[in-house]
Amino acid sequence: MHANVGSADRVVRVVIGVALLSLLFLVNGNERWWGLLGVIPLGTAAFRNCPLYSIVGLSTCPSSDKK
Repeated sequence: MHANVGSADRVVRVVIGVALLSLLFLVNGNERWWGLLGVIPLGTAAFRNCPLYSIVGLSTCPSSDKK
């Protein structure tokens, strides 16, 4: 498993993930559980690997271009 998520992409994923997770605390009702989807961008940022990028063949990580 090689890295395919670059630094700028990771920052955007962390911001989106935290924003989605905040729905658990800010929204009332059943809609709040949509905030659990924030775990996905946080996980891809932490592991620096996006399965969708692998399928499509994209990479925002400059170190993977040098290989």
